[in-house]
Amino acid sequence: MIKKDLALQLAPRVIEMIRARSMKAGEPLREQTFAQALGVSRSPVRRVFALLAEWDLAIQEPNRGYFLKQDAGQIQETTFPLASDPFEDFYLRVVDDILGGEIPEHFFEAQLLRRYEVPRGQLLKVLNRLASEAMVERRPGQGWGLKDFVHNAQAHIQSYRFRMAIEPAALLEPGYQVNHAAFAQARQQQQAMLDGDIQTLSRAQLFQVGAQFHELIVQCSGNVFFIDAIRQQNQLRRFIGYKANVDRTRLMAQCQEHIHLLDLIESDRREEAAQFLWKHLDEVGRLKTQQDVMPDEGI
Repeated sequence: MIKKDLALQLAPRVIEMIRARSMKAGEPLREQTFAQALGVSRSPVRRVFALLAEWDLAIQEPNRGYFLKQDAGQIQETTFPLASDPFEDFYLRVVDDILGGEIPEHFFEAQLLRRYEVPRGQLLKVLNRLASEAMVERRPGQGWGLKDFVHNAQAHIQSYRFRMAIEPAALLEPGYQVNHAAFAQARQQQQAMLDGDIQTLSRAQLFQVGAQFHELIVQCSGNVFFIDAIRQQNQLRRFIGYKANVDRTRLMAQCQEHIHLLDLIESDRREEAAQFLWKHLDEVGRLKTQQDVMPDEGI
């Protein structure tokens, strides 16, 4: 059971990598590639691939390995369970210290090893995870560095302004097709949040649920430029979202708004839905400008 739990913990990140690479159905899933990117051995990655096969997202061919069964753009992360990361507490501690300015823009592993007193392997797993999320980067011979976006509050606000431009526009695309099965899963997940998951899910999971929701709305447009843009925005704002989701009280209203947005879209009131989504994003963006420190993050 412990082994499967670890696979469940890694599965969302594997899916995220598949989607970031825009992999196509039939492409091989290479253990070494994913293991290296995740900072783990090949064994847990192999177990993730087995889970993907269980979820009908991959297929195993004897003596050949696993192959993707669907195009990356067709995969919805809501189809598999969320699980906490085994290093979540330490990971989020590092996140908080970075956002709080406790870690300099340029740093060396030795500095963090002295600060946290953890094994180097555990620290490297956290740093590799941050690197895969485009929040830190390794500088050959010069340690590590934070990406500029991390402490740029203005850029974070502009990110919301950009989303206000593209997400409502995606709803008005002439080829917009509702994915009713995915919408039903999203509705169920938002209701589960209202029923108590808001208080029990980790900060990373709360962000993941919100990012998946907004990506689903855009994905139904069929416009690859909109889809790529929202994925890039979610990748950029993920890091800040981990800190902001500590304030869980107002997420209740946002979940209710998400469900209302689904209602509008499924009743073919897409112009009204676009206006509602614009206001939804604008309200969260305005909250950001009222903060003296790094602004709050919505889902």
